[in-house]
Amino acid sequence: MSTGELLNIEPQELQFPFELRKQISCSLQLLNKTDKYVAFKVKTTNPKKYCVRPNTGVVLPRSTCDVIVTMQAQKEAPSDMQCKDKFLLQSVEASAVATAKDVTPEMFSKESGHLVEECKLRVVYVAPPRPPSPVREGSEEGSSPRASISDNGVPNSVDFSITASRGSVERPGRAETQENSSEARALITKLTEEKNSAIQQNNKLQQELELLRREDSRSRASIPLMYVVIIAFLGIIFGYVLKKT
Repeated sequence: MSTGELLNIEPQELQFPFELRKQISCSLQLLNKTDKYVAFKVKTTNPKKYCVRPNTGVVLPRSTCDVIVTMQAQKEAPSDMQCKDKFLLQSVEASAVATAKDVTPEMFSKESGHLVEECKLRVVYVAPPRPPSPVREGSEEGSSPRASISDNGVPNSVDFSITASRGSVERPGRAETQENSSEARALITKLTEEKNSAIQQNNKLQQELELLRREDSRSRASIPLMYVVIIAFLGIIFGYVLKKT
């Protein structure tokens, strides 16, 4: 935070997440720490590259004002990602009835005897935020992804692009896993019921086969006995006939 007699300015540098062919904005917050009206004006060394809204205005006593700085879409990126552009924020006391329309260039002229505060701000290009990784948490059992460390010591988000390029298979999420587990349990239950039904049918067939074997054995055992009875009956009849004769 840059601190002066009139305004506190935050942040001290304009950070732009640089991306080609895309407008990028960042904001400044001006805090009037006095009981007076404070007029401000924003200048830049490259006015065609940036759009500042508002570039002039009045901050009420003990109030804040936000300034949006937009960098126009760039067709080329600096080779070293360094930017030499600078901003200058000037502030001066204003009358109690002053509005943004009352702010004039003469108010910031030191030659006119005005006490003008100046704060220089530099422009910094930073890496754009990475999109969230498509790999779900817990994709590898017993291991955790390693975060890379940037040059300034800040951990970067984990990059799984290398793993994806090597043909790693993304594991299903919790909801999908639960659904698959439910289907598997239902299939196992159905197969178990079919197995039990087949065993019962097999036992029933074995019992019927055993019953048929027993009946067959009984029928075979009864045939000789019938022969004995018939022969005996014929013998009785034959003997009776002989007695009559």
